This record gives sequence, structure tokens and C-alpha cells, in this order.
Amino acid sequence: MRKNTLNSLLLLSLIFIAAGCKSKKAVVKAPSVAETPAPVLNTKKLENLKTLKSKDLPFNTLSLKGKVSMEIEGKENGVSVNVRVKKDEKIWISLTAIAGIEVARALITPDSLIVRNNLQSVALKKPFSYIYRFAGKQVTFKMLQSVLTGNTIDELMTEQSVVELNGGIFTLTGDKSGLGYRVLFNTLLKTAELNLNDARAGQALKVNYGEYQDVTGALFPSVTRINSVSGTKKTSIAFDFNKIERNVPLDFPFSVPKRFELIN
Repeated sequence: MRKNTLNSLLLLSLIFIAAGCKSKKAVVKAPSVAETPAPVLNTKKLENLKTLKSKDLPFNTLSLKGKVSMEIEGKENGVSVNVRVKKDEKIWISLTAIAGIEVARALITPDSLIVRNNLQSVALKKPFSYIYRFAGKQVTFKMLQSVLTGNTIDELMTEQSVVELNGGIFTLTGDKSGLGYRVLFNTLLKTAELNLNDARAGQALKVNYGEYQDVTGALFPSVTRINSVSGTKKTSIAFDFNKIERNVPLDFPFSVPKRFELIN
């Protein structure tokens, strides 16, 4: 029972999804195709990739707060979430129940992950490769970071990808070491939908982004919806951040009390 509960919390931490309260900031609405001048498909693929990449949110640190709702194997849960990111180095996540009690905390780095279940006083420490139980071996820390922020994924933004412009909408498709992908961009040239599919591993991930907000001059998706399939396990998670800050001073407190049981 402990292991099942901890793995559910770990899965949440790894996929980085949340939902809940409405945004307090003005949403930057993506205009319809008819309302915006048609983008131009450059004959040089690298120029198209550069154009899409230029819309990424640049940051050194990110602080995100909101509420998460999730359905894991038919069971629904909802908690508040606090996420702190130091670019390319660490992602810190805290989950809090309605009563204000922190139920779990996680710290993910390019090399490792630690998840602490406060309700059951258990913790799990693993190398980063542990996430391959939930995602394909092609997934990297930077890829997870991009999924969280709605930025383009560097591993996919290469000349091996196919870039098309249909009906005023850019799409990016291809295959990376058995990981099939399809990315749709909205008229703001921000990611609207991300699809990853590893047929051999029986894993698929679909991410929808919406309600982009202006965060000191750059756009961030305050609403994210994810549907994940890994073998016979299905997970739906959604989150809606109501406070988004970038390049602010942050700390990443994490420790495992001696009374906690370390489990495999």
C-alpha cells in the first residue's frame, strides 16, 4: 500500500501537471487564423526552427503556484502545488492538501530524484533513470523541463524533423530513436499540443497547453492538460497555475527525516 501511494505521488512529480483555481493574470489570447497575418514558411528549415524557438520563455529560475487535479488508474485527487525551477539544474515540487498540510515533496535533478511522502513517513531515492518506468529512455531532464514550461524541446528542434505550415498553423513531426512526436503551434507561435509516442514501450503522452500569460514580457501556459498511457496504466492530470514568477530568488529546501523509511 505504501509503495503504491508513493509511486502515484512520484508519477505526479515526474510529469509536472496541475489544475484548480482560475488565473489572476490577464490571459494573452491566441488570435484565430483569420485574425492574424499568415506566417511564412521559410525555405530553410533551420530558419523556421529558429522562429519557433525564439518564442520560448527565457528564465534562470521559475516559481509556479496553483492547484492540481489528477486521475490515476481511476482514482481522483486534488491538492495545491508549488513548483520551483533552477534552469537545467533542479526542479522542486511541494504538494499541499486543503487543510494546509504538505503531503509530499520531490526534488528532481539531471542525475537523481527524491520523493518524500509525509503522510506515510516514507521516501524514495533513485537515479534519474528510474523515470523510464513511466516514460521512454529518450526522455531527459531538459525534456521534462520543457514539458513543464511549454517551451520547445531541444531534442526535437533539429533538421531531422519535418516542419510544415497548414492553414496558418505550424506543425513539427518526426521520430527520435523510436520516440515519435508531433507538435502543434498556435498563432502566437507557442506550443498548443505535444504528442509523444513510444510504440515499442507502449507509452504515449499528449499535452495540451492553454491560457498563456505574459510573464515579464514572455508567454507561459498557465493551464496544462496531460493524458498519459504506459502499458495498461492511464493517467489524466491537469493544472492551472495562478501565480507565475521568473528570475526571482528561490531556495530548494529538502531533507529526509531520520524517522522516514527508505523504500525501493
